[in-house]
Amino acid sequence: MQELTHYINGEHVKGQSGRFADVYNPATGEVQAKTPLASVEEMAKAVEIAAAAQPAWAAVNPQRRARVLMKFVTLLNRDMDKLAEALSREHGKTFPDAKGDVQRGLEVVEYCIGAPQMLKGEFTDGAGPGIDIYSMRQALGVSAGITPFNFPAMIPMWMFAPAIACGNAFILKPSERDPSVPLMLAELFEEAGLPKGILQVVNGDKEAVDAILDHPTIQSIGFVGSTPIAEYIYGRGCSNGKRVQCFGGAKNHMIIMPDADMDQAADALIGAGYGAAGERCMAISVAVPVGDETADRLIEKLVPRIEKLKVGPYTAGDDVDYGPVVTAAAKEKILGLVQSGVDQGAELVVDGRGFSLQGYEDGFFVGPHLFDKVTPDMDIYKQEIFGPVLSTVRAQSYEEALKLAMDHEMGNGIAIFTRDGDTARDFASKINVGMIGINVPIPVPLAYHTFGGWKKSAFGDLNQHGPDAFKFYTRTKTVTARWPSGLKDGGEFHFKAMD
Repeated sequence: MQELTHYINGEHVKGQSGRFADVYNPATGEVQAKTPLASVEEMAKAVEIAAAAQPAWAAVNPQRRARVLMKFVTLLNRDMDKLAEALSREHGKTFPDAKGDVQRGLEVVEYCIGAPQMLKGEFTDGAGPGIDIYSMRQALGVSAGITPFNFPAMIPMWMFAPAIACGNAFILKPSERDPSVPLMLAELFEEAGLPKGILQVVNGDKEAVDAILDHPTIQSIGFVGSTPIAEYIYGRGCSNGKRVQCFGGAKNHMIIMPDADMDQAADALIGAGYGAAGERCMAISVAVPVGDETADRLIEKLVPRIEKLKVGPYTAGDDVDYGPVVTAAAKEKILGLVQSGVDQGAELVVDGRGFSLQGYEDGFFVGPHLFDKVTPDMDIYKQEIFGPVLSTVRAQSYEEALKLAMDHEMGNGIAIFTRDGDTARDFASKINVGMIGINVPIPVPLAYHTFGGWKKSAFGDLNQHGPDAFKFYTRTKTVTARWPSGLKDGGEFHFKAMD
């Protein structure tokens, strides 16, 4: 069985703690590798190396740092299929989905090639007699990222690309469920010319996370995962004086107005609700049709589409709509929540509980589910299911639909489908959610805008990627400089009086 490693100081390093986590093939249920779980001492060694390497990297001018990122993009494109195959094998998502995972990370790297422009400061000439004021953005030092299983390529690149472009060293603690791609990314970045020690991958569990949170050298921490862990990391990291941004769970709604194109809305819900087996923070898990007639038409459109969904392993190629969920525990949790929906009175219109795939009976496959007549007091509405389960909550008016979403404790993403511009503008103006789609089911901004939710979906003042990333990974230093003028007389300057 393959034993994975850490990646420290440009080398694959075996774990020293004696503790390991199993890495599964979700399609077969078999353990395919073991990944080491770092001790506090192993994390400290990686941080020490990063801190030693960082000053020289920060001293490289931004344009030359950007050239390394340009080469990294070239290598990502070269190895796209290799990365996607490794990702699919450990995560379970389809090959096209896996390539999309790498591509969305690559786009942030492309944006970060513009670091020389983003890192420019401000300058005021003649703020006073002989006085200039200017600001500069400087690297923090050592930054760290704690990333989730569901996007093992994209989210690490969302973090380490801007951090490194700004002149920081970066410690990545990826999910122990699918750690191979982050290790591959670190290798590629060094092949692109990144100095050893600037990007290091340290695998681990809570012990490694706490070591990051408590290490005095680490200046900033990024996290993506569940809300309870986001709250824990944000609280402990901030109490230790670190700059922290944490992105938690989501319960994304899609409001369907009576005037919406119902075929377009149904197609959007299929992709947004069931794509990637629902294992993404921007998945639509709640459909909110306005009016019973709208709801009936929507359900009528959805059912045949759901029944045609093809579930299978990534090796089946483009013939599969989504693959297995990541672990047996994830499958058990999803099916438990489905059962709670039935027990609490929701109408299970499409029942995927009996799904089994011939030849892959031990895999972590979950059939598609569709609930109707869900109410806000039910667990399937309140909790993030993170599986192929779509809940329909009927609203009798636009105002009721808006209130439903605004009252939920999560505020990551939301969409509305309508042909009415006034309704769409009112919706975008009023809704208390961070990312909004208008006739767009998954409103993930492109790399040059920022990504982030509101309420209990996000903790911290700055979002991921876009301009916010360069603010998060740098500090502003402002200089007030006075250059006296006067005649030299007897070896001394005579200064002009300031107004």
